[in-house]
Amino acid sequence: MATFALLDAVITINSVDLSDFATSVTLSIEVDEQEDTAFGDTYRSRIGGLKDYTLDIEWNQDFAAGAVDATLWPLLGTVTTWSVKATSDATAATNPLYSGSVLVNQYTALDGAVGDKASLSTSWPGAVGTGVTRSTS
Repeated sequence: MATFALLDAVITINSVDLSDFATSVTLSIEVDEQEDTAFGDTYRSRIGGLKDYTLDIEWNQDFAAGAVDATLWPLLGTVTTWSVKATSDATAATNPLYSGSVLVNQYTALDGAVGDKASLSTSWPGAVGTGVTRSTS
């Protein structure tokens, strides 16, 4: 896949496809930096330690059955599954599917002022030691 505009991302939370309500998705994966410099070294040396991730999504709020609020509200305080991929095309090396589990540790039902579009932001940390899975088939 060449350079492209992110127009058709697929986002599922707890097996519910909420792509039509999302306006932004960010999957940040990090590795702790562990210094292992020893006596005699003239430069610092580092290795990777524990990995962690955060799933950030911006949403257009919707209170209908099967929409954002009805899906996310019951998940507050629980661990749930998620998956994201860049396009609705088949999962492939050029369109990998990322998936895992997050702790739904916050939910802001509404965020806005008079006349604003009803929206909300979520930012959930990875919750299971197996981390993020990347599938290409």
